Amino acid sequence: MPYVMVQIPKTPAPSSPAPRSVPTSADVARLAGVSRATVSYVLNNTSAVRISEPTRRRVHEAAKELGYVPHAAARSLRAGHSRLVLMPAPRFPVGPLYSQFISELQWALGRLDYTVVQYGSVGVHGDEAARAWAELRPVAVLVPGPGSLGPQGVTVLKRSGARAVVTLGPNSVDGAHALLMDHEAVGHCAGSHLFDRGRRRIGVVVPEEEGLESFSLPRLEGVRRALHGTDAAVTELPLAYEEESAARLAARWRGLDLDAVFAYNDEYAMLLMRALQDGGVRVPEDTAVIGADDLMLGRLLRPRLSTVHIELPSGRDLAELVDRAVRNPGAAPETHKVLGATVVHRESS
Repeated sequence: MPYVMVQIPKTPAPSSPAPRSVPTSADVARLAGVSRATVSYVLNNTSAVRISEPTRRRVHEAAKELGYVPHAAARSLRAGHSRLVLMPAPRFPVGPLYSQFISELQWALGRLDYTVVQYGSVGVHGDEAARAWAELRPVAVLVPGPGSLGPQGVTVLKRSGARAVVTLGPNSVDGAHALLMDHEAVGHCAGSHLFDRGRRRIGVVVPEEEGLESFSLPRLEGVRRALHGTDAAVTELPLAYEEESAARLAARWRGLDLDAVFAYNDEYAMLLMRALQDGGVRVPEDTAVIGADDLMLGRLLRPRLSTVHIELPSGRDLAELVDRAVRNPGAAPETHKVLGATVVHRESS
């Protein structure tokens, strides 16, 4: 069988389009019919120079048409510092209440022309983490949770250009602004409420999830403090946030002889309450249940869940604290006690 060789002509590769040049502030100025300085004043929200509203509108429309955005690094060089606020990701499970607080804080900082960046790291803690944060040259760092930062870490951050370091936790750190969160008060409220309702054999849920000890142990201590010197007894109840773990605890509930439980927060309270009811334990007749956080879902249960309403700091107030510290980095660190706690009594207790 004869074979015929056929030569297939090479098809030239399609030429890639020439890369478009990156638009500059000069391009925006030409399109808007203003000076480059005016473009800078408008896009950097400079309040020291008065710019008419029509001019601002023309600049914004020109920047949008060209796809121009200000260069953050260049703006930082001109200002002598960045507008970057770094928020290390918390090392503990985050619930709805904390997420709402963080969202409000980010919105408030954005209104003050800061850029918020959440920084996630695995296996890096304390001063080692501070060195990693410092590499990004933030103007401010907000550190959630206890034990995440020490005085040396604060020094590292400040030497790298951070004008404000703020910690959110039970203890202050030398050199940093502090929002002190009193979780003992949450447990004290819950324990006092159950005692006042006539309960004397009170269990306290301590979550087994890693990272929650800094919240759960002070809450346990708050219950003990509320019941100190009374005829009430406190039983610690380890519980994982799993249906199986709650079912195992409910199965031995009658043997524990408890008539009330503070379940750490609303999520653990709902988990445990369902397991108790499935096991034939009546709420509140056999066991009163109270949580914390005052989540909407707790109001939809039957019986409705009693809870401790927690008043977190205002995101707007914290943003203003950051802004004050950035504008006056030499001022003495501020310390504020936050986290108000009040009982919301419903049917479950």
